[in-house]
Parts: sequence; C-alpha cells; structure tokens
Amino acid sequence: MNIRDIISKARSENRTALDEFAGKQLLASFGISVPKSAVIKGADEAAAAFAKLTPPLVLKIMSPDILHKSDAGGVKVNLKSAVETADAIRRMMNSPALRAARIDGFLLEEMAPGGQEVVVGAVRDPQFGPLVMVGLGGIFVEVLADVAFRICPITRLDAREMLADLKGAAVLKGARGRKPASQDAIVDVLLKIGGEDGLLLCHADDFREADINPLIVSESGAVAVDARFVLR
Repeated sequence: MNIRDIISKARSENRTALDEFAGKQLLASFGISVPKSAVIKGADEAAAAFAKLTPPLVLKIMSPDILHKSDAGGVKVNLKSAVETADAIRRMMNSPALRAARIDGFLLEEMAPGGQEVVVGAVRDPQFGPLVMVGLGGIFVEVLADVAFRICPITRLDAREMLADLKGAAVLKGARGRKPASQDAIVDVLLKIGGEDGLLLCHADDFREADINPLIVSESGAVAVDARFVLR
C-alpha cells in the first residue's frame, strides 16, 4: 500500500491521525530510518513475528483511543523471547485500563540503539503555513521548552541554525561525558521533513501537525522511535 492509500484509508475510517505503523511507513518513504517492525493481531501471532526480528524488542498497543501508550500501560520493552511477547500481549488485553479501548493490533519492533533523544515536530500555522520544529528530548522539551522553529521550506543552513539556537546545544556535542550526537543526521531529518522536497510540503494538505518523539540520535545516525501525524 502506498502512502496516498494509507492516508485515504485513515480518512475513510474517520481517524484523526495515522497509527504509529502508518506514520513510520510515511517517514521511511522519505528516507528517514525507523525500527524494523511487524503488526500482529494477538498473542497467537507473536512467535512468527518474533522470529523475523532481532531482540530485544518493544511491544506497543495500537489503538485510536489511546494517545499516550506508555501512561496507559500499552508499552512493554526489552522483550527477549516469543513467550515474553505473547505474555505481554495477553496482559495488555486483560488490563482494565486498555480493555475498553478499540484495539487495532500490536506493533512489535526492534529496539533502537542508545543515543540522545531529540524531538522533531511540525505544525501548520494559519498565517505562515508549515513550520518545522526541533528540540532536545527529555527534560529539555518537557520542562525547559528548549525548541526552535522555522518556516518551511528550510535550507541546510536553516537546520544548522535551529540546532545552534537550542539552549542545550552543547549536549549534542557530548557535554559532561556524554557521547556526541550526529548533528548531520539531525539536519538530514529536518530537511526530509521541512525542506523544499520534504514531507511537509509534499503533504501540505494532509496533515495539521506531526511529531517524531523521540528521534534517537547517535554518533552514526538517527532513528525515529515514535511518530504521530494528525490529519487535517
């Protein structure tokens, strides 16, 4: 199924947002790295899916009724066997917090390597049109609101200036013993989202806002661990 079909299917089902798997397919179509994954319906499919992936794995519930999966108990990390995976699915399906929700399935995917958490987002402003945002993850965005915005389309210079604008920019360079994060990888993602041929301009009429949170950035590259696209 191509990206246009994915978006059309979501609209036909009266969804307000793409599910996480569809959102990651969209990112991958623009050359942004995402974890290898599989969508399964229940515990009976866990063994076959697990065999095609490299553990440790993470399991995430897929539901249009659940916005914050972790808060609802819909995420299980560090799964190392098919038995653990099947058990985790059964526990989620029997959880009182999840039982009332519509469940489309479960996303089983390889865990991303360690690195610096970065947030890349987008919003469609009524006056300025598409805007792209970047910020450092964790406390930097949750408490300090350490983010930078630019009007699209952005250039490579714009993307580098956005990173330089961040109060915690030194963290990306490996401050206080941290391993440095590849700024080139972050710039590349920003251009694929908000550049002249980026996702935001190619799908300007499709999305009201987008959020890659977190984007895990290491010395060698970046992987989009979670993604959310809100439809217009």
